[in-house]
Amino acid sequence: MKQERRPYRREAEDKRRLALIEATLALVAEGGARIATVRAIAERAGVTAGLIRHYFQTKDGLIAAAYRHLMERMTDESAAVLKAAPHHPQARLAAFVAASLRPPVVDRDALILWASFLQETKRNAAMLETHTSTYLGFRDLLQELIAALPQPRSDAELRQLAIACNAVIDGLWMEGSTLPEAFATEELVHIGITSVGALLGLQLDNYLLFTGPITT
Repeated sequence: MKQERRPYRREAEDKRRLALIEATLALVAEGGARIATVRAIAERAGVTAGLIRHYFQTKDGLIAAAYRHLMERMTDESAAVLKAAPHHPQARLAAFVAASLRPPVVDRDALILWASFLQETKRNAAMLETHTSTYLGFRDLLQELIAALPQPRSDAELRQLAIACNAVIDGLWMEGSTLPEAFATEELVHIGITSVGALLGLQLDNYLLFTGPITT
């Protein structure tokens, strides 16, 4: 009896799909979504244009998949610290905020990609849906961390606080990614944790030691 080879085939297909996404991201970073044509993406990935249609049907579908990949990767990079963070809810929130304001999340190329993709949400419904779902994915994770804090809050309060804290993180992420040389080492982390703590009525900066190496 022949052995089942479907897992290997699926793995190869996943790799080809990822190669197309990575080629798209590279092209968009170089010159925006307008230069990421089907032909250019195929050439960069070393495949035929027909393979793009096989996996994504349309260029818009591939662009949306690339945007989702970018945003989910950054959320995963922020959340990765939670695996090793203490169980203390304040420490976990501080660690998450800190990770969101450090490399590799804070990154100039990631900002360029985000800004380029954001323009596409005006004309591409799939891009708008991707933007909405990935934004909510990060915000919901932040809201869960806030909900775990000792202070009891209503669902409406938790939602509003998550929106406000997310806005602080987003603003600092944009500034740090655009002008990394304008900030001292760990300055964004300190500002972010202090600001989020102020919104929540907490002294989160007391938990800086749980977020990684701090320079003085």
